[in-house]
Amino acid sequence: MSTRVYSAAMTGVTPRPVSVEVHLGKTNSKFGLVGLPDTAVREARYRVRAAMASSGYEMPRSEVTVNLAPADLPKAGSAFDLPIALGVLIADGKVSIKHPGVVAVGELALDGRVRSCRGVLAATLVADRQGLPCIVPREMASEAALVPAVDLYAVDGLAEAVSALEGRAAPSPSRTPKAPALSSPDMADVRGQEFARRGLEVAAAGRHHLLMSGPPGMGKTMLAKRLPGILPRFTGTEEMEVACVWASANRRRPIMVRPFRAPHHTASMAGLLGGGSGIPTPGDLSLAHHGVLFLDELGEFPAHLIDALRQPLEEGSVTITRRGVSVTFPCRALVVAATNPCPCGWSNDTVRQCRCSPSSVERYRRRLSGPLLDRFDVRVFLGRVETGEMTGSPGEPSDAVRKRVERAREIQARRGGLNGDLSPAALDALEWSANAKRVLAGNIDRGNLTGRGYDRVRRVARTLADLAESERVENVHVLEALSYRTGV
Repeated sequence: MSTRVYSAAMTGVTPRPVSVEVHLGKTNSKFGLVGLPDTAVREARYRVRAAMASSGYEMPRSEVTVNLAPADLPKAGSAFDLPIALGVLIADGKVSIKHPGVVAVGELALDGRVRSCRGVLAATLVADRQGLPCIVPREMASEAALVPAVDLYAVDGLAEAVSALEGRAAPSPSRTPKAPALSSPDMADVRGQEFARRGLEVAAAGRHHLLMSGPPGMGKTMLAKRLPGILPRFTGTEEMEVACVWASANRRRPIMVRPFRAPHHTASMAGLLGGGSGIPTPGDLSLAHHGVLFLDELGEFPAHLIDALRQPLEEGSVTITRRGVSVTFPCRALVVAATNPCPCGWSNDTVRQCRCSPSSVERYRRRLSGPLLDRFDVRVFLGRVETGEMTGSPGEPSDAVRKRVERAREIQARRGGLNGDLSPAALDALEWSANAKRVLAGNIDRGNLTGRGYDRVRRVARTLADLAESERVENVHVLEALSYRTGV
């Protein structure tokens, strides 16, 4: 006898249905599992056998063959334990399924409990697409509830999953209570640095990449960590996209907060862009999708690693190929980088004297190539904070800044997208004052702007106009945008 239960696998950020086919033969005490399983999947036969015995079910006294179709799709992880066990019970006639089909996912403990695993969101999306109920571990119910249209059964053990299969249990609530959102550090903690605070607001409003330079201890990292707190709240689409990326990496997504990733400068190419053996997993760049990627001590990152970021940042996606499997991950992250002006860090400081030789300063600054700097729309220098500012009242809180950012993004949404993504043709179609055009033309004539720099200044100027709720880009907006090109 043969039967079929559905599960799912995540290929990149795309959920793929997996048919768990179970056939019972005539010979005794054999358990075969095919369909490109990895080690964790192959070991499912031991977990399934023990979990069934602990739950009061006897393993069939015949050959069990399990096929995970499609056979050419690599299968990884322990998520197939539960659908394999249910398929075996159905094929052996011990369970009568009420539904026309079911999608199940979960790792089985030896005592029959259903543990959390990767692939829960993929299974829920597959169930929604096929119009089937879905059985998931109770620990992962909040992630599965992102797809509210599915009849969801959150279970603690194999016996409870069998009850759901036979229709003896009611579906779980379509929406489980959400955990409280994680709080981000507040901008009010930042004293002084008005120019840098303004640059941070502009970067958040238009999703412009930001580079901060300055001596140690001036607030570069402090500002970067507060950037997620001034970004708008997730939309439903953005939340689902981020959840899929984090599910592909088998990580718990940040709760209601834009992701913030800060890889160390010793990170590998796979750690930053994605990769790994078998099915590729996303790197920090994709995990920061719709959030912030912070590159502290930018000058310490290897040149090849920084250069590898250029194309993905321009296209908003990165494609990774491993062992014939090619996947594409989204990576529309806001990149924020911080660097010191010299090896000792005190160049241009008003109090401490730089100890570096001119040649070492020049070598240090050459690490940041012109093409790399040209990709940062906003560049600011953080100098020493005066005593009155340091001991004075707190700065403007994040809530007030976020409201302005949200208003600016609403204006951009009506135009069709964020200013950081505007094409040259879209920039040409915007309304510019005559003075604004003259200022731009003058900077091109003096060689201050490359072709890419020209477009980036125009994007930042449009964001400044949106923050001011101005229909037209004025020369004051262009002048401020140009001031962000000389900060490093």
